[in-house]
Amino acid sequence: MSSEYEMYKDEKDGKEVIVCVVGKTTLLYDARCLTDLQNMLKKHGDWMDLGSADEQKPAKEGTIEAWGRSENNPVGGWYGLKKGLRGRFGMYVPPLMEKLGLAEVTHDPKNNKMRAK
Repeated sequence: MSSEYEMYKDEKDGKEVIVCVVGKTTLLYDARCLTDLQNMLKKHGDWMDLGSADEQKPAKEGTIEAWGRSENNPVGGWYGLKKGLRGRFGMYVPPLMEKLGLAEVTHDPKNNKMRAK
């Protein structure tokens, strides 16, 4: 099952952000995640599991979700900016990157992957 959501760029506290509106929930991601993720995927050179998870749940190692909250990524932690709703990076950012022509994403019922274009 897939649900409708909207994503757009905006500015919050002087920082460029991606706003993701899902029903009555609004998530915010640091906009630099698009470039940072594409660069990481290019270095990775192959498909990578998305591994989407809520902030309160651990992310599976080696996934886009784990990278989006890792101390080893370019921002040194979460790209999600709204405490309590910082997860789901692996769910919402990859389709946006696909739409922008920055990545390819599989569309299987489960366990989707992405790679840089």
